[in-house]
This record gives sequence, structure tokens and C-alpha cells, in this order.
Amino acid sequence: MLDGRMRRMIDPIVDRLAGLLSRLGCSANAVTLIGFGIGILAGIALAYRAYELALAAILLNRVADGLDGALARRLGPTDLGAYLDIVLDFLIYSGLIFGFAVGQPESALAAAFLIFSFVGTGSSFLAFAILAAKRGESTTSRGKKGIYYLSGLAEGTETIAVLVLICLRPDWFVPIAYTFGGICWLTTLLRILEVAQRLRLPPPQPESVG
Repeated sequence: MLDGRMRRMIDPIVDRLAGLLSRLGCSANAVTLIGFGIGILAGIALAYRAYELALAAILLNRVADGLDGALARRLGPTDLGAYLDIVLDFLIYSGLIFGFAVGQPESALAAAFLIFSFVGTGSSFLAFAILAAKRGESTTSRGKKGIYYLSGLAEGTETIAVLVLICLRPDWFVPIAYTFGGICWLTTLLRILEVAQRLRLPPPQPESVG
């Protein structure tokens, strides 16, 4: 829901950093993989209840996630880059919650519910991306992306905010997990209803040439 606004705020900063990295010869996929490694370290830190370290690693992971996209726009996007970006993002989101559950096993049920909720938002998002490509639909509402981005109440910005909050207040994890999990399921339901309505319409016709 807030991703569009956040992009307008942070894109100029990220683009400048991407310009520096491109001059140093860094590839977008390298930044993606480095960010993934930092995200794994964040999950390990959560498992050991090192919440301040986890918070720093989560923020670095998210910076890397923004940088790889900006680099891809400068150097030229690739299908592999788009694939790695989305797969590793979903692994990190669920892996961080799993790490928290390892550190606080008494919160495992709430953690399982939240990961279950991520499956709903992720599948409703990716399934339509496949159909949108088949139907020739595209959008730039979240910037130029390798796949179709279907909006919702719970997007990347909201998920990051929740991850930051549970690092700052780990004792609030259970109510945060159930609340945000509920928002995720509402997002999934709204997406299903939106997609069902859109799929009743014929796919867009390609523009004629000449």
C-alpha cells in the first residue's frame, strides 16, 4: 500500500548509490546475492535473540534489495535477476520469522501463522504475474519491474515496518504476528476478488504499428 510513496522518496538516493556501484563494476545479481547473505545473518541473529544486530542486518538487506533494482535499470535488466530478486525476497521474509521462532519457541504458533499468511500474499501476487505476462499486461506503478506487481494492503514497506518493530519490541511479537497476518489474509482476499474481476475482461490488444 505504501510502496509507491516510499519509492518516490528513496529512489533518488538509491539511484546515486547505484551509479557509484556501476562505476566500480558491481553487477545487480552480485548485490542481490550479497543482500541475501546479509538477510540470512539477520535470521541467525534473531535465532540468538541478538535483536539489535538483526535489525542492522535487515536494514542492510533492504538497502541491497533497492540497489539491485536500481543497478539493473542502469546496466540492463535480466530475467535471471528478476527471478533471483523475487525468490530470495520471499525466502528472507519467511526465514526471518522462522529465525524469530527459533529464538522464542513459545511464539512458534504465531510465527507459523504469519509464515502461512506470507504464502497467501506471495501466491496471490506471483500467480497473477504469470497470467499478466500471458495476457500481455504490464504496469509501472512500482517502477519498471521484471514481473507484474499487483498492489495490496500488505506490501514490502509494511512488511519491513513489521520486521523492524519486532526487532525493537520482540515482546510484542505475538500480537504483531496475528495482526499483520490478518492484514496479509485481507490482502490475499482482495487480490483474489480483483483478479477474478480482471480475468473476466479480455486481455489488452497490442498496439498497431504503422
